[in-house]
Amino acid sequence: MEKKNIDWANLGFGYIQTDKRYVSDYKDGAWDAGRLTDDATVTISECAGVLQYAQTVFEGLKAYTTEDGHIVCFRPDLNAERIENSAKRLEMPVFPKDRFIEAVDEVVKANAAYVPPYGSGATFYLRPYMFGTNPVIGVKPANEYQFRMFGTPVGPYFKGGAKPLTIKVSDFDRAAPNGTGHIKAGLNYAMSLHAIVTAHNEGFDENMYLDPATRTKVEETGGANFLFVTKDGKVVTPKSSSILPSITRRSLVVVAKEYLGLEAEEREITLEEVKDFAECGLCGTAAVISPVGKIVDHGKEICLPSGMQEMGPVTKKLYDTLTGIQMGRIEDKFGWVRKIV
Repeated sequence: MEKKNIDWANLGFGYIQTDKRYVSDYKDGAWDAGRLTDDATVTISECAGVLQYAQTVFEGLKAYTTEDGHIVCFRPDLNAERIENSAKRLEMPVFPKDRFIEAVDEVVKANAAYVPPYGSGATFYLRPYMFGTNPVIGVKPANEYQFRMFGTPVGPYFKGGAKPLTIKVSDFDRAAPNGTGHIKAGLNYAMSLHAIVTAHNEGFDENMYLDPATRTKVEETGGANFLFVTKDGKVVTPKSSSILPSITRRSLVVVAKEYLGLEAEEREITLEEVKDFAECGLCGTAAVISPVGKIVDHGKEICLPSGMQEMGPVTKKLYDTLTGIQMGRIEDKFGWVRKIV
């Protein structure tokens, strides 16, 4: 199969329209059979539920070319489970898990020419999403929906390597104590836009959100979970019912324990104890781990011992091991990698 004529080495992290995407419609209480289409345009009513009351959920995952030339995807079953939980929380119909994984396979196979080659540093980003389509003027759930999935080739999230970030403790709350922080809904990300623009305008890369009830405990950023490393090498991640259950973060915890023999625990983490950690990273699909070098709490600087030049040693081992599993360089002990082509 001949690849598209794309400058893979200089690809940015942005949208490039590909040949095919998957579409399935929900009407009269059931999903239709679904189909691949060339049409990248969505046409809906001006009064569609998604436009009036933000009834939409989404996911993000990647396909990779492995060292032996296969195209694979990483733990798509967990993305299927998470979009199911998101849909239930917003009173949307569940798109079946088996069909979600089939859609991943179909979109990747149909766009295989756009999947970057091994060693390019680029990957094929998949965006599944679902939204209410029928007219809704009263405040209530829609009764018709569309599930779509497209893919686009993307370069590494950080050009030239991941340099440690400087983040600020935000004055904004990301989610309510019993709200929707634990699901991947568009409304959560809309809520974070003002905060991230404010942070960027002040010279910071990201926000650290605290728990909305007491504002003393670390939660997450606008689009990634935190991971900390103690000075004695233990991996610690925040535990909270109002943060998104990151698939990358959960995988890194397993990597820490089962591949690297490290201690790892999920627990509540106070802002006060952050100064005592040796390393900090942000976990997500886009960059896997983004190292953090400095956290600023209203003028008070917390400088991580790992510094502002490169990833800390434990964070680097975690990153290298997980990406090694994804790319086929390291044994996949747990069947996380799904071979597509």
